[in-house]
Amino acid sequence: MTDGHVARRSQAWFGAAGRGGMLYRSWMRNQGFGPEVFDGRPVIGIAVSASELAPCNAHLTRVAEAVKRGVWQAGGFPLEFPTMATGETLMRPTAMLYRNLMAMEVEELIRANPLDGVVLLSGCDKTTPAMLMGAASVDLPAVMVTGGPMLNGKFQGRDVGSGTAVWQMEAEVKAGRMTEEECFFAEGCMARSNGHCMTMGTASTMACMAETLGMQLPGSATWPAVDMRRYETGQAAGRRIVDMVEEDLRPSRILTREAFENAIRTNAAIGGSTNAIIHLTALAGRVGVRLDTEDFDRLARDIPTLLNLMPSGRYLMEDFCYAGGLPAVHHELVRAGLLHGEQLTVTGRSIAENVADAERIGDEVITGVLDPFQPAGTGTAVLRGNLCPDGAVIKQSAASPHLLTHTGTARVFDSPEAYHAVCDDPDLDVDEHTVLVIRGAGPKGYPGMPEVSNVPLPTKLLKAGVTDMVRICDGRMSGTGYGTVVLHVAPEAAVGGPLALVRDGDTITLDVPERSLRLEVDEDELARRRADWKAPAPQHTSGYAWLYTQHVEGADRGADFDFLRGCQGAWVTTINDMINTTEGTAR
Repeated sequence: MTDGHVARRSQAWFGAAGRGGMLYRSWMRNQGFGPEVFDGRPVIGIAVSASELAPCNAHLTRVAEAVKRGVWQAGGFPLEFPTMATGETLMRPTAMLYRNLMAMEVEELIRANPLDGVVLLSGCDKTTPAMLMGAASVDLPAVMVTGGPMLNGKFQGRDVGSGTAVWQMEAEVKAGRMTEEECFFAEGCMARSNGHCMTMGTASTMACMAETLGMQLPGSATWPAVDMRRYETGQAAGRRIVDMVEEDLRPSRILTREAFENAIRTNAAIGGSTNAIIHLTALAGRVGVRLDTEDFDRLARDIPTLLNLMPSGRYLMEDFCYAGGLPAVHHELVRAGLLHGEQLTVTGRSIAENVADAERIGDEVITGVLDPFQPAGTGTAVLRGNLCPDGAVIKQSAASPHLLTHTGTARVFDSPEAYHAVCDDPDLDVDEHTVLVIRGAGPKGYPGMPEVSNVPLPTKLLKAGVTDMVRICDGRMSGTGYGTVVLHVAPEAAVGGPLALVRDGDTITLDVPERSLRLEVDEDELARRRADWKAPAPQHTSGYAWLYTQHVEGADRGADFDFLRGCQGAWVTTINDMINTTEGTAR
């Protein structure tokens, strides 16, 4: 039942003789598929994370229809299947708690079914890395199609960005400069269409990372969700995955060390989210590529920020798209010798070949390397010191320059909730020099490492005109957020990291140019505090949250599960008396 090609993985199901093959084929035929689809053509899975509980992904069922058209056009057999969706907008306590669960589900569904290749349809910020992690662990040919950003938000005659505007308007309401009614009206103005955040938040960042890594067709990260070219992209991906199966072009050939270096440098060039560090590190672990936290500093130091986009700049993803999109940025970086141009992509060509004809439209949104939006060295910085022995990060482009070197007195809160309970208190003992320390928000401590690090400033300071303060946390910050916020402090407080030892009144020194974060307390005193420290009682004794806290690794390791590192492959065991194929197993 083959067409002259080597027997495909799917033929261990659909090409089987005897009752096993009859069962597999007959049950598929109850959906109206004719016998010709079992002739050995590539079977392509379409993993769809559409869900009304994940607004960024809600439109992906329509994108899946476009992918199917492409698969049929190229002679494949498309089969759509649902996956969970990890939408950060609704899930509690945080979608990050479930990224690893989604990655496990995607991996097992691909491996367990008669698929030769897969198209991954994602949108919200955790779905993209989760799907890439799952597909990388199976290592069957795969291509990603992200759902695209929303149209630009419009409010009172100006563009407003999802997420970024939320933080800004919250501060305006607290300061008395905006009414609750105006804020309520603005909610609908910043979410005008299907799609994910149109700022350079984590969803946009990870779409750009998927394209940079070579796992997404060039140019497809930035088309708005409702632009017809989003569906053209899906159709093209459906055609391309069939060819990738023929070429045996797998993620392991694409996701190399050089691909991750390209991603780190591109993330710096676009002013991307600090969350990319967590997700890229976890994905690298799935394919055996070692990324250290320092890589994100060292490789980004000589990369200027080329993109004038919120939250670091002025414009939004729709503007980025029309100005040339990510290929224009890649073209600038390749021409300047700042990317590994020879790196293979899902097109079968190198990244340099993909963007050879790309060009910038104007210079307001995408700038050139020689005249950048922000100079080299203003991207994400990795800090070290006695407060973060395993590292911490800060997004310089979203921070206040005058706070990048700062010494202040700590005001400590054992959870984000503890801070929020008092942040409106007019008698709260803080001033603009205070360093707010929020702990208990790491992978194990919360659990799940939520996006809570950029807590709003105390209301009394907002009313006094203060617009930024140094904040330090073992959690994450939304990619749409901004401020002088130190993130991902590792080891986290819940496992006894130094952050757990900080007390009110301690002096903390932040020196971003020197990449330093220090607690100015002598070692003898820290030793005494460490001896007195007691681990917090477990919050969970069963279920997924228990599994998570038992096996999640630290932020510096990507917060993946320790038992999921490395590629597991596509092999599955078979029921010998039901399957009789030329291979004998499904591989």
